[in-house]
Amino acid sequence: MTFSLLFTSVISAVTETETDAPKIRLDFEGESFSTEQESKNLKTCSHNLTEIGKALQAYEKEHDDFPEWLSELHPKFLTNPNVLVCPADEDQGVPILPYDTDPNLPVSYNYDCDPEYYQRWMRNERNVYADANPIVRCPHHANRDSDSTLLSNLYLNLSFSNTIYLSEADWKKHPIKMYGGIEAAIAGYESALQRVPEDPNFFNLYSELIRLYVRAERGNDAESLIDNFKSIMKPHDEDIMRFRDYWTLVDMLRVVGKHQEALQLLQHLEKTEQKNPFRTSIFREIAMIHEEQGNAKLAKTYFLKADSRLEMIGKSAPNFSAIDIDGSPISLKDYHGKVVLLDFWATTCGPCIGEMPNVKKVYDAYKDVGFDVIGVNLDTDEADLHEFLKVCDLPWRQIFGGQDSPLKKLYRVRGIPSPWLMDKEGKVISYQARGAALKKMVAEAVKEKS
Repeated sequence: MTFSLLFTSVISAVTETETDAPKIRLDFEGESFSTEQESKNLKTCSHNLTEIGKALQAYEKEHDDFPEWLSELHPKFLTNPNVLVCPADEDQGVPILPYDTDPNLPVSYNYDCDPEYYQRWMRNERNVYADANPIVRCPHHANRDSDSTLLSNLYLNLSFSNTIYLSEADWKKHPIKMYGGIEAAIAGYESALQRVPEDPNFFNLYSELIRLYVRAERGNDAESLIDNFKSIMKPHDEDIMRFRDYWTLVDMLRVVGKHQEALQLLQHLEKTEQKNPFRTSIFREIAMIHEEQGNAKLAKTYFLKADSRLEMIGKSAPNFSAIDIDGSPISLKDYHGKVVLLDFWATTCGPCIGEMPNVKKVYDAYKDVGFDVIGVNLDTDEADLHEFLKVCDLPWRQIFGGQDSPLKKLYRVRGIPSPWLMDKEGKVISYQARGAALKKMVAEAVKEKS
């Protein structure tokens, strides 16, 4: 199958000769982010994904399945193992933390197609999206603003249909990039909904399709889609996840500008669902609608109801005294004068482990200029923490807190990862210090004078 580059960005090509290769100018959501080197990296990476895709096709044809690891493609289906490494990957395919990574070769690309997961979920997802969903992803490309400030990492995706397209981390929110155009995306999502119209696992299709209708100025289709969803939603289902129905409907109503109808629905839930554990999500949705309508005071009130941690921003972080896993006393006061990341995590938390290489990079870059990390592990068994640290040696101190950690309550931790960043005076900068934002916040904080 011929590969097509679905960069919805601008691709400018000049006549190809042996010395004059195509030049690519890449825009993402209207913002030019590529330097000359980044454009070159994207071109090389797209070539790599092309070769990987051909190899996966050949492997699937022979085995009627996919390999558990990309390295299994070499040497029979992929003669050059260097294509498994993206030039934008600073670590050249060698993981900072040797955790759940390809055991045979350096690999830059995200690939999660082990037989069990593929049979249980990806095969169904592949059918729904008509092969437009990714099988291999590269997370090493930068999205920058006009001042060359890193906003986020972009992903170059290789789909099951052998197309290569660019997206943010959540590829489901980029149907135009997936299918190559707005009309193709509408047709793709309409077909997808015909396959799974009542499956809550794919209700995101409704929200994204209605955005496409609005963008294509197809108001009647948008109205029909809302009516259709109302007819299949089950708001009175005893399953606690019935709130997916509500959130989907509220999102759809907001997209078409029916803020008042969405607000009335949420206010009804606020009154009737006072014991529901997802009640804070109701407050957050109400806050967002008030914010969109310019009601700043009401928005702030409901944002605080949704997440009381917001009131801690800019204030002194709660001090604590504990014993680290080496038996030594540790407290936040010990770190006064340093920028500190208090990282709540667990070995069973995939996003926590996924963020560790980023934390390690930031730590290595700023540890000598006043930055440090304290890990607070929330595993149920401390042996799991020690077993993890044998494989992944983290250089900062760790506190084993367990599921009932008093620090968890002190910092109002409701889920992990929960990375709290404090300045040199011990004041809270953020409780969501992750990804590209972590490096930016730490860089700014270490420069500030005490």
